[in-house]
Amino acid sequence: MPKIIAIVSGGMDSVTMAHHLAQQGNEVHLLSVDYGQRHRKEHTFAAAAADRLGAVHQVADLRAVGAMFRGSSLTDPTVDVPEQTWNGYGESPNIVPNRNALLLAVAFAIAVVEKAEAVAIGSIAGDVASVPDSTPEFLESFIAMERLATKGYAHPDLALLAPLSGMAKSGVVLLGEKLGVPWTSTWTCFRGEETHCGRCAPCWERQEAFHEAGVEDPTGYQTTTPQEDRS
Repeated sequence: MPKIIAIVSGGMDSVTMAHHLAQQGNEVHLLSVDYGQRHRKEHTFAAAAADRLGAVHQVADLRAVGAMFRGSSLTDPTVDVPEQTWNGYGESPNIVPNRNALLLAVAFAIAVVEKAEAVAIGSIAGDVASVPDSTPEFLESFIAMERLATKGYAHPDLALLAPLSGMAKSGVVLLGEKLGVPWTSTWTCFRGEETHCGRCAPCWERQEAFHEAGVEDPTGYQTTTPQEDRS
């Protein structure tokens, strides 16, 4: 049974990916990374996914590194998480510089220790436009680098998987429905409050994904916006 280190935050995409990999017969080892994000409560949902799948779950503590990421609403307490206006991101303060590169570097180190065949990340099609370290070109370059960095230590056919990379978020919802993903056991909101705020960019994207998929959204939001007003 192939072992895969799956980077799982606790959000819809990564939790669905973990269920998908497990359903394919892989041994999944879930990895979450605490880089000081204000919504670190998401890791509780990653742990719940691990319990459902009978998988190991670890949290890497990189809070000291995240404290250096000034200017990002996710890691800098002086920067508010912006409201989403559905007119596009523009220059988003939600970006954490080099985040995926950082997460992947940790995951590949663990892959060496665990003698895993692959690392998996839950990037989807919509990430490519706003997150440079989610592009196919980046992922191809990163695995090439890791095969050099871990040569002689890692599995000889070490791979980097992004099984949802060509999928819209609505497609993730449809896949998750087939896999039986319990959506209320996933976390999306960047504010990390008691319930999803319904106003930040990820909350809007979550609502839109369920609408486009034609699936009832079971998420409890503080605020929701009717679909006809999203223009």
